[in-house]
Amino acid sequence: MPPKAEKLLEQMRNSKSNWKRADLDSLYEGFGFVIRHGGNHDIVKHPAYPQLRATLPRHRQLAKGYVEFAVKLVDRLLELQKESEG
Repeated sequence: MPPKAEKLLEQMRNSKSNWKRADLDSLYEGFGFVIRHGGNHDIVKHPAYPQLRATLPRHRQLAKGYVEFAVKLVDRLLELQKESEG
C-alpha cells in the first residue's frame, strides 16, 4: 500500500467530515480495491477478499457514514492480510 493511501487513512480516522468522492476513490484504490460503475451507485470490491465491498454514491460531497465505513473496511482488509501472513 502506498504511503499516500496510509496518510489518507490516518487523516480520515481523525476527521470524518468534508471529504469528497475523489478522496474515497484514492483511499480504496490505494489499498487495492476495484471500483466498478453500477446503476445509481458505484460498487467497491477487493479482488483478493470479495466479501469486502461497499457502495458509493456519485455525489461530490459525501455523508460522514461513507467515510466511517471506508475506514472500517480498510481496517478489516489490513486485519485479513495480517492473518493470512501469519
